[in-house]
Amino acid sequence: MPRNRKHRSLGALALVALGSVSLGGGAWAQAPKVTPSGMEVPRYVSLKYGEVNARVGPDEAHRLLWIYKVKGLPVQVVAETREWRRICDPEGNLAWVHKRTTDGRRTAMRVQASPLPLRAQPKASARVEAYLAGRSTANLDRCEKGWCKLKAGGESGWAPEAEIWGAAPQVQCKE
Repeated sequence: MPRNRKHRSLGALALVALGSVSLGGGAWAQAPKVTPSGMEVPRYVSLKYGEVNARVGPDEAHRLLWIYKVKGLPVQVVAETREWRRICDPEGNLAWVHKRTTDGRRTAMRVQASPLPLRAQPKASARVEAYLAGRSTANLDRCEKGWCKLKAGGESGWAPEAEIWGAAPQVQCKE
């Protein structure tokens, strides 16, 4: 049964229903591969709408697992068909969503409950510009040498890549 989780983007509240679903054994292949869309997997996208159906398989006829309720939630595409994307979410769950429900704009999430300092430059000693609230999302501008530039609520700053979900190049979910 899905659990409700709260996500905030510098104070903006939204709800997401994320399930605790175990989908089997082995790990996904780590090498990028070209797919029907012509784009490599794994890759990150975000959810385009405030309600996105997550299904057990790539078709409307497949059972509904849960409904994501966070526009802009970062997800990692790990497989695809012409019309469907198999995604990994920040909770480590796998599901299929229709391609029209995803957006190529990159976002990242602070999965931990504690706030994350956003720094003026990509270094630990730099001045803190703002804080990204725990369990919140931000637009991901770019990543360089282990640091990512995030933007949310009119503020921006650098955060260590390891402190956010949505930047690591390797597959984040195991099947």
